[in-house]
Amino acid sequence: MEQLKEDIGTRKDLCLYRIKTAKDNLRSARILLEAEEYKSANNRAYYAVFHALNAIHALNGNAFKRHKEAIANFNKNYVKTEIFPRSIGRKIGEAEEIRHASDYDDFYIASREESQRQVIVAEEFIQMVEEYCEKIADDESKTGECTEK
Repeated sequence: MEQLKEDIGTRKDLCLYRIKTAKDNLRSARILLEAEEYKSANNRAYYAVFHALNAIHALNGNAFKRHKEAIANFNKNYVKTEIFPRSIGRKIGEAEEIRHASDYDDFYIASREESQRQVIVAEEFIQMVEEYCEKIADDESKTGECTEK
């Protein structure tokens, strides 16, 4: 598969693409939840969160190979600085743990309630990310420069 060249599109374009990917994963999580495929719903809900998180990283040109690094950077630069609430940082950590258990623990039993919570967390976080990205884009258009870290 051919890699995209760095000079194609803008950081905002990449941010918007990642938000779209997050929403696609969220839609899949909802479908899987209704089909009572709770482990798979947890997986897709987590990836919705992860892609939304990476949309934020796209704004300042950051990319991370490992999920732990992406989450740690988000917590350091956005949660600790109170750009995003601490509660969402905790929910992201929990979503990662649940996704890992759903994918790799042989005898893990995912419940409907748990999957519903994961979908709600993904919805909440995607909304926050969209609002944040819009604010950054608005600030950029007013000042003519990137206001992201």
